[in-house]
Amino acid sequence: MSTYLYRDLSWLPPCPADFNRRCRAALESSERFGWRIKSLAKHALNDNQLIRLGKTIAAGRAKGYDLAPLRPFRLGLASNGTTEFISDGIIASAARHSLALSCIAAGYDQVLQDSLSPDSPLNRAGTDAVLIALDWRCLPFRPAPGDANAAKSTINACLDYLDTIRDAIRRNSSAVCIVQNLAPPPEETFGSLDRGLEGSLRFLIDGVNAGLVERLRGSTDMLFDVARLAETVGLAHWHSPSEWNLAKLPFSQAFLPVYSDYVCRVLAAMRGLSRRCLVVDLDNTLWGGVIADDGLSGISVGQGDPTGEAYLTFQHYLSSLGERGIILAVSSKNEDESARLPFREHPDMILRESNFAVFQANWNDKATNIQAIADTLALGLDALVFVDDNPFERELVRETLPDVAVPEMPEDPALYARVLSAAGYFEANSFSEEDLKRAAYYAGNARRATLERQVGDLAGYLASLEMEIDFQPFNHTSRARITQLINKSNQFNLTTRRYTEADVARFEADQRILTLQVRLRDKLGDNGMISVIICRCAEPDALEIDTWLMSCRVLGRRVEEAVLCELVNHAKRRGAARLRGFYIPTDRNKLVEQHYAKLGFAHVGVRDDGATVWELEVATANLEAPPMVVRSSGFEPVSSEVSQ
Repeated sequence: MSTYLYRDLSWLPPCPADFNRRCRAALESSERFGWRIKSLAKHALNDNQLIRLGKTIAAGRAKGYDLAPLRPFRLGLASNGTTEFISDGIIASAARHSLALSCIAAGYDQVLQDSLSPDSPLNRAGTDAVLIALDWRCLPFRPAPGDANAAKSTINACLDYLDTIRDAIRRNSSAVCIVQNLAPPPEETFGSLDRGLEGSLRFLIDGVNAGLVERLRGSTDMLFDVARLAETVGLAHWHSPSEWNLAKLPFSQAFLPVYSDYVCRVLAAMRGLSRRCLVVDLDNTLWGGVIADDGLSGISVGQGDPTGEAYLTFQHYLSSLGERGIILAVSSKNEDESARLPFREHPDMILRESNFAVFQANWNDKATNIQAIADTLALGLDALVFVDDNPFERELVRETLPDVAVPEMPEDPALYARVLSAAGYFEANSFSEEDLKRAAYYAGNARRATLERQVGDLAGYLASLEMEIDFQPFNHTSRARITQLINKSNQFNLTTRRYTEADVARFEADQRILTLQVRLRDKLGDNGMISVIICRCAEPDALEIDTWLMSCRVLGRRVEEAVLCELVNHAKRRGAARLRGFYIPTDRNKLVEQHYAKLGFAHVGVRDDGATVWELEVATANLEAPPMVVRSSGFEPVSSEVSQ
């Protein structure tokens, strides 16, 4: 593994020797163009290769090639540095994260002007997000060492300048702002005193970075922590004075791959494309040695031994992932009893059986086990990461299950945690109480699957769960979680429309819009929020279902029927004679293609955009209440103006 872990994206498989030929070949035919681009992007590309791939994508677009299965995302890029090379790098890296990115750049060093102008390309482009990537050199810094008042004034002036740009973009477009903080220069004036001396440049930059966190807190805009990235790789390496002087490159071009990848992680998280489940091997991955051969006393894990401490560090890191809601699972070629023994009896193990939602220890190949884990958890393969010390097993899973992320692992287990962290599979742009409980939800799902096999009869199984479903309108408390679900749900999502937290807040306040947040619990645990519905009173006698999404982990439990019963009740209260739903097909939501048909809706047409249209007559709806206790609360009485 490269000694330049971050610069070289060493967690990715190496770039193929015939990379340039493959780029040329990709443009020779439109067939599966998006798939070939995504496959190339999965490798560790250097800055020149990344730019080459970005230009290949642009050439394919110019030819009219389809980028599916990559999903469209329009990004504005506002910087005081040269952005052309950054745009190509981000576009290419986005394919690695399943995004077909378009970049619209503000004019060179025209960030404020283009933000304020409603007619600028930045504001007219219909961007999903704008990356405000300003270097410290463009902000109104006025160092005044030792002057506390001047320091405070300068910090506030810089933050106000950034707020002006954010406010202008929000006013002139619907884009979310991703605000890059500041990577300080490595040059120092006072040595170790720099950081603590009020008014020094380092003090001012640190103050702006801290203030930016506070000003973004609670807003719909997001932070891109480039300062952390720059300090991780080394400020003296990150900043290249010659490249700034020559071409106004805001960082060394050698770091374009890692910069682009970090940006695209944020964009992928906005689209719900971050990974949610980590599947790990056991022997020589969670401990040193082979449990079946070496026995409990012969494996290395624990204090007092460098190798054992390395595995212990990795287990601590996995435990921290589990605590933040990442689902952990095991896939091991082992006898089940032997594989479980260290978790049950080794005194130094950090992880225990209870940390894992699914435990697959058998002699099946790893790809078969990983597919079974995904099925058990009702997760798509693109939600999984697989960690294994064995290069053969890694390559097998890459070839057999290309949607699963498989990082290259170093020979030294002391670096396992660092490599997995550097890969950034679990990027988050929000965090809620629901995230903390996610692993428990999926562990409960695995127990339910076991119970279903034991009961056999579906009706008896559902009745045995003692389910309780709760309906409430959207509210401030749940707003962040609702927004998260809207932007991450892809499979059970009838329209895959994406809305920001500000949009969700507007829905809450609009009495013409019916909103439902749905929670489910049963005797095996609380599933948390499992469904979100948004309906509009588009016509006096029709309630249109704009958004209907549901967590796949509750599939097969008749939740859809309970939701429909609730929607029919609300339609009657509003005087609507019909429910109208839409299915907009994507490459991910074929699961719900017949959703409305199964619920008794009639197919009434197809729109120009390919959406199928479905209607249900409220008065004649044939509804069968599923076996669960239903609670509905918090809904305001409907006024005559709203119902008409």
